[in-house]
Amino acid sequence: MPALESSLVVLALWGIIGYLLGSIPFGLILTKAMGLGNLREIGSGNIGATNVLRTGNKGAAAATLVLDGAKGAVAVLLARALAGEDAAQIAALAAFLGHCFPAWLGFKGGKGVATFLGLMLSLAWPVGLLACAVWVATAAISRISSLSALVAAAWAPLMCLLVGQGQIFALTLLLAFLIVWRHRQNLGRLKDGTEPRIGNSKT
Repeated sequence: MPALESSLVVLALWGIIGYLLGSIPFGLILTKAMGLGNLREIGSGNIGATNVLRTGNKGAAAATLVLDGAKGAVAVLLARALAGEDAAQIAALAAFLGHCFPAWLGFKGGKGVATFLGLMLSLAWPVGLLACAVWVATAAISRISSLSALVAAAWAPLMCLLVGQGQIFALTLLLAFLIVWRHRQNLGRLKDGTEPRIGNSKT
């Protein structure tokens, strides 16, 4: 029993660490530091890279994309190195939730796409690379950020099985579901044909 309690404490600790890392709002930090205005008052008000792009600063958007992905990857890699695979998966989920629901922003964060891709790359890099490739291909064809995210997320669980990474299937399926849920308004606009293209209006 003491060993079990100790294990649960370790997992809870990595959940907290993952959440704290995931909740760093790099989009807000970068736009403020670069004098690009209040990101909450631009476009959709979202803190992710797509909305940062609407400031007109591609460098800030690219940096936000990389950093939002990196914070998820760091959470996973640290947890795996110091506490094992179970801790890595807990940290991954917590980092995603931290990005989407950061306590210091009233639990109103981003939609988790860049963080999801970073998590996938660190949990199982073949799955991550395939998910990134699907996102890029869909974006190149459709020029719609939300559609690219939805397609990449939808395929990710299947990719886990195709490349022999079944140990992260359940987590990937849960993350994919959360991404779809976070994009529920986008789904309505996609259905109506009113979803804007990358770099335009609200997503």
